[in-house]
Amino acid sequence: MTSILTNTAAIAALSTLRSIASDMETTQNHVSSGYRIETASDNAAYWSIATTMRSDNKALGTVKDALGLGAAMTDTAYTALQSSIKVVDEIKAKLTAASQPGVDKEKVQKEITQLQDQLKSIAKSASFSGQNWVLEDPTTTPETKAIIGSFNRDATGNISLTTLEYDTTKSTLVSLDATGANDTAGAGILSKEWTNLTYVDETGNTQTNGALADGVLGLTITNTTTRDEMAQYLVATDQALKEMTDAAADVGSINSRIDLQSNFVQDLIDSIDTGVGKLVDADMNEESTKLKALQTQQQLGIQALSIANNDSQNILTLFR
Repeated sequence: MTSILTNTAAIAALSTLRSIASDMETTQNHVSSGYRIETASDNAAYWSIATTMRSDNKALGTVKDALGLGAAMTDTAYTALQSSIKVVDEIKAKLTAASQPGVDKEKVQKEITQLQDQLKSIAKSASFSGQNWVLEDPTTTPETKAIIGSFNRDATGNISLTTLEYDTTKSTLVSLDATGANDTAGAGILSKEWTNLTYVDETGNTQTNGALADGVLGLTITNTTTRDEMAQYLVATDQALKEMTDAAADVGSINSRIDLQSNFVQDLIDSIDTGVGKLVDADMNEESTKLKALQTQQQLGIQALSIANNDSQNILTLFR
């Protein structure tokens, strides 16, 4: 039946065009934004996962920055330790030379004093962002430092932080009191008193009661008169070197771990980015093909609507 009041063909064509227009709008949004799922209404589950993982990735980016800061602090401490070891090696060489009979100990002491001042200068300068891992003074106390290493989320959604910890008591070289003088009661390897040292006395016997009361930083040989005293000073300096070497190895180990963790965090960030992309990113090849097909359907729908409208005009020829 043909009716001029109800053009069913035109209604059907309009309905098809509306559906095509809606699909085209969706596809064009995918193409322009690059997202297949941009809002919760597109897919609530995937959108929620992607939003949470993007937030976690931002936190991981902050963790990577924190690891960079931690690496800078450990690099600074390691540099100070390495430089100080070289200076203490020089002091050890001066003590060896001063042990030779006839050497002017007063002149050697002047050189040792300059080296001791250099050790203090190194320790005071080894600061990064207000952190100094080799100096102890009234404003800087050795303690366990925690460097943020990772951001974690478990299966139930609970979050936590992983930290890399290091006790700076192990790497403290110099302890100074309020006046800037050497503090033998502190934790500094070069400042502390050495006792119960094993050394060989001038008669060739092994002794276990050696000592260096003022530490390497307070070492004075000007008034030293016996070989036994020099032997004790040498042993104490050598012991200090061993502890400094151990401290440098510890700092180097934590620095290496920071580098490994930093690389892991970056890889993790990249993996999460890729995973989120697989969930919500639009396949541009697919979307462009779909858009071309919809444009073709739209053209055909317009032609169908035009034909349907012309059918009503054809009725007029029956009344001529």
